[in-house]
Amino acid sequence: QVQLVESGGGLVQAGGSLRLSCAASGRNFDINAMGWYRQAPGKQRELVAGDSGGGSIKYADAVKDRFTISSDNAKNTVYLQMNSLKPEDTAVYYCNVAYWYRLRRYDAWGQGTQVTVSS
Repeated sequence: QVQLVESGGGLVQAGGSLRLSCAASGRNFDINAMGWYRQAPGKQRELVAGDSGGGSIKYADAVKDRFTISSDNAKNTVYLQMNSLKPEDTAVYYCNVAYWYRLRRYDAWGQGTQVTVSS
């Protein structure tokens, strides 16, 4: 069983930056893919950035050239660096990790962290 704990959200002015962290805990698992999603009021959850592992890193058009997904394998942590933030980036952000455990694939989700960008 893998649990994800998110941190780094908060209130920031337009043009500012934030770095979200997602720490994975568990044992005997291998991360296969990782991603960040967000959900704004009245909207569906959408993919912000995804790393399929061995494939191309994908970003939503709205965040290209501003957000960067990365990871630190030694710390089992996934990051989302967000620069040049805009009010439309305001949402609850969720991390997602797909992992292998005993030759089977599973998914884990973070609890969500609020990002609010003021104008």
